[in-house]
Amino acid sequence: MRTKYGNRKVVLPCGTFDSRKEYRRWKELQLLERAGKIADLRRQVKYELIPAQRVNGKCVERAVSYVADFVYQQNGETVVEDVKGYRDPSSSGYAKFVIKRKLMLHRYGIRILEV
Repeated sequence: MRTKYGNRKVVLPCGTFDSRKEYRRWKELQLLERAGKIADLRRQVKYELIPAQRVNGKCVERAVSYVADFVYQQNGETVVEDVKGYRDPSSSGYAKFVIKRKLMLHRYGIRILEV
């Protein structure tokens, strides 16, 4: 079944990718790592943006997290990439991403690179 914007999941022994574009970017980054241009390449890295809120030991609000498509080191800095296909500014999914992008910058000092 196709998704709203026509992307199709790519399922391989090395993992599942949300789109062919994401898989192609993964292959590009692997080549860059082998060439020594980047280091410590990782996929699906989770960052906690807002911790869970507890009252009397009971969780009243779950934590808010962002899962980066790719994270790697380049020139001594951490680079976080998010592969985007079609960007629909009116969609709630993109609005959530913008908020998480701002929280990443505020909490970790990392700007998310949209590819």
